[in-house]
Amino acid sequence: MPERQRADARRNYAQILAVAEAEVARHGAAASLEQIARTAAVGSATVRRHFPTRRALLEAVSRGRIEALSDRARELTGREDSRDALLEWLGEVVAYSVSARGLAAALTYDGVEPPSVHQNSCSAALEEAAEPLLRRTIQDGAVTPDVTVADLITLIVGIVLATEHHPDHATRADRLFRLAVAGLSP
Repeated sequence: MPERQRADARRNYAQILAVAEAEVARHGAAASLEQIARTAAVGSATVRRHFPTRRALLEAVSRGRIEALSDRARELTGREDSRDALLEWLGEVVAYSVSARGLAAALTYDGVEPPSVHQNSCSAALEEAAEPLLRRTIQDGAVTPDVTVADLITLIVGIVLATEHHPDHATRADRLFRLAVAGLSP
């Protein structure tokens, strides 16, 4: 949100975002934009002005978690056992994605090439932060050289979305992630 906005626009943005966080926590990526507008006491056009797409809303809701995961990737990059560091970070991405409804959807590729202004900032931030971590793991020979961070994020998103309706989705997602990890070793 630009700081040059009027005070009422900044208040609306903050109110919409707070309501959206609660709605996404309750209903996931399918949270109703109309319900968000009603609860925030603004018009649906105001919600759409601040968040022109559902993805933009989900990215804004997920921003804090993405920053924490990015910081964690940078923190783990210097660890001696690069493979363990990468797997620890990926496990945290799985756990965050399971616990934060809407995060996996914010990380998905929707098949539409977005204009640069609305690129998937969540995925881009994670890819940028985790690239040195993965690169070091590849240099150490602990992961096959053709693996990319985008591949790993896509794998996690698939696992999280596939297990979100399972009665014990966190355990199921972790199990599937651990099974997939066995295929990452050279």
